[in-house]
Amino acid sequence: MSTMLAEGDDLSGAEKVFTFFRDALLNGTLKPGERLLGERELSLRLSVSRPLLREALRSLAMLGFLDIRHGKGAYVRQADINVLSDFFTFSLAQQPDILDDVMQARIAIECQAIRLACERATESDLKRIGSKLTRLMDTLHDPIEGGAADFAFHQAIVEAGHSEALATLYGAIGELLRRSHVQRREVTVSEPGIVDYLVEAHREVFLSIVDRNSDAADRKLRDHFAIGDEFRRRSLISAFARRPQT
Repeated sequence: MSTMLAEGDDLSGAEKVFTFFRDALLNGTLKPGERLLGERELSLRLSVSRPLLREALRSLAMLGFLDIRHGKGAYVRQADINVLSDFFTFSLAQQPDILDDVMQARIAIECQAIRLACERATESDLKRIGSKLTRLMDTLHDPIEGGAADFAFHQAIVEAGHSEALATLYGAIGELLRRSHVQRREVTVSEPGIVDYLVEAHREVFLSIVDRNSDAADRKLRDHFAIGDEFRRRSLISAFARRPQT
């Protein structure tokens, strides 16, 4: 398990531990289920104190990357996407107007994922997307349930692309996306034509995947995003136009 630290001696003790762990995962010398070196040996190898090493390992354990077993040592865990999602949510939630920014990330991920889904989706994937579409259609008038169903439909498309990287990135911003779906539904729920639009737009996206037409799927999805933004804009204009003058 000999891995090289990043060049430069100006890394802090904690950074040395994190860099060692990251690089060992990336180059394959550490895999889920494997045990790290003992505390004494690892502290000597990284030139850090044992108390600092313990603290750094506890931090990695809190992030879900390590399983520290009393009397047995520290073992690599399979990363939990829910922990990563919480980390992204806490970090990004502090930024102003973050949902608009997250929407741009969503578009980038979904448009690539839907192309992959046209190539890779199995019959099981198609059935799952179809069931999410049915749920979406059953909750059109409920912003909370409908927003959650809308998110689940799009998440199923990403998963049907069978790209671990895209699915992980999407899952990392999943809570923010779910909230975005609910908020958009709350804003547009009373907008004329929104129900027919939601049904038709999602149905066309689904059928384009079934047809294995990646260009059409990409186009339908981008149209869906653009028209959805237009509905939200019109809803906001209408809401402020109806406010009584003071």
